[in-house]
Amino acid sequence: MQSCNLFNSDKEEREPVARAYDRYLYADELAQNIPNSLSDEDSTIMAKSLIKNWIEKQILVYQAESNLPGEKKNVEKKLEEYRSDLLIYTYQNELLSQKLDTTVTEAEIKAYYQNNKKNFQLKDYIIKVFYVKVDTNAPRVDELKSNILADDTESLRKVEDYCYQFAHNFYLDENKWLYLDDLLKEVPVEDLNREKFLRKNKIFEIEHGQYKHILRVLDYKMKDSTSPLSLEHDKIKSIILNQRKVEFVKNLKDDLFAEAERKNNFEIYWWRN
Repeated sequence: MQSCNLFNSDKEEREPVARAYDRYLYADELAQNIPNSLSDEDSTIMAKSLIKNWIEKQILVYQAESNLPGEKKNVEKKLEEYRSDLLIYTYQNELLSQKLDTTVTEAEIKAYYQNNKKNFQLKDYIIKVFYVKVDTNAPRVDELKSNILADDTESLRKVEDYCYQFAHNFYLDENKWLYLDDLLKEVPVEDLNREKFLRKNKIFEIEHGQYKHILRVLDYKMKDSTSPLSLEHDKIKSIILNQRKVEFVKNLKDDLFAEAERKNNFEIYWWRN
């Protein structure tokens, strides 16, 4: 390395840079963790930090080895199990990335939804809505409300134009479901009877401080009713992919077991019925 003279020794013998009990940290080990691009000053700062961390770790290891009973210090088995699990996990993920079909069609998603509707019950109220937040002295608010209530494309375009000019916040996606509680974080309403509000209000207006909130309910679904497919779409796609992964791994295990059995790669010497 060029950045720290500590690591430029020409000696053939390894040069220790720190000792903790009977263990040594050597310059070549330390150098592996310090980028060549660092300046001399930054290299030295980083080296000091790494040395201190190494010493702290050795002290903790020494104390653990000195004070833990023998059976709790035997970590080789756990390390081997961890290594085996990590190898298997890495191998399976590599095969999954290479061979798993990750294409999920709309037909598959719809079929899963239709066959499992009981699993998609709403835990909260959801709503489709137009929402606009403006200053209380904003211009042409009556015209804005009239356009919000209209159902034609031109009126919606006028609402969008208005919002870009005067609104502090707005939401005009008529196709997307929102959780009512998420919307109410923006609209300052307290002690609201949600069912009554949804059933009775076509358009809702409230002033709070310097702002006026205008909200049109386009559609809603009550708590405990069946959640719509559009809201569950991404969740269902993930479920289908996860099912494929589980099936892929199961088939992989079965195939490898059968192949190893055919090749006499294992024997069972004891099996209790």
